[in-house]
Amino acid sequence: MSGKINGTSQTGRFVNANGLNMYYESFGSGISLIFLHGSMGTGKVWKPYVPILSNDFNIILPDVRGHGKTENPGKEIDLHLIADDIAGLIDALKLEKPFLCGWSMGGDVSLDIAIRYPDRVSGLIVGGVTHRISETYVASLKAMGLEGPGQINFEQAEKNIPQLINLWKTEHVQSPSHWKELLTQLSFGMVNPTLPAEDDLKRITVPTLIIWGDRDQFLPVEDAVALYRLVPSAQLTIVPHADHFVSRTKVMFFAEFVKEFVLSQ
Repeated sequence: MSGKINGTSQTGRFVNANGLNMYYESFGSGISLIFLHGSMGTGKVWKPYVPILSNDFNIILPDVRGHGKTENPGKEIDLHLIADDIAGLIDALKLEKPFLCGWSMGGDVSLDIAIRYPDRVSGLIVGGVTHRISETYVASLKAMGLEGPGQINFEQAEKNIPQLINLWKTEHVQSPSHWKELLTQLSFGMVNPTLPAEDDLKRITVPTLIIWGDRDQFLPVEDAVALYRLVPSAQLTIVPHADHFVSRTKVMFFAEFVKEFVLSQ
């Protein structure tokens, strides 16, 4: 697939990464910057950043395992497995230590890569990540209809988060029920998330920028401060009047922080 976004060339293709047929799109040239979406998202959630950043960076937008156009032959979706996939993508595309910008689950994956593949990346921009379990996090899962691992109250989900459900139905069109199947697969890791050990976070050596909405309805701002204190030499930016979806709602604001951070390294 090829075309243009505001005059910027784009390429969409599949590549074998960690034995997975992974779909990704790339834009621009320069320092490589991989954007990683959250649970139930796809790479195109980052498309608004292309016209802003593609003059300075080689932007890569993958669909992670089981999401969008990327297959999931094993039917398992595990944090470490997704991180292995992205490390495989870096190798397959022969990227020279790219930067990772991950939001929500994409941020979890970015941290895991920095811990287990520290030689693969130059730096991280992360936000909305789950590195500890709070009462707010548990309550948000219940509101989404997640009653337990593999147990979803879809009627409650469609009532409480209709905008997200409509987005998932639009982005995951493999079948009318694919979004339900995907959410069920993800629920195991959402209810019982794979959390990074504090000692592992303390061993992250790459430059890290943490960005957080001060009104994140799923992960309180205190989580951002705790993460900032654990990761050596981390920088912390709290975005005012912003919730968990700050990377979507404050695009220009977010993009400027990403650009300044990467170019300063």
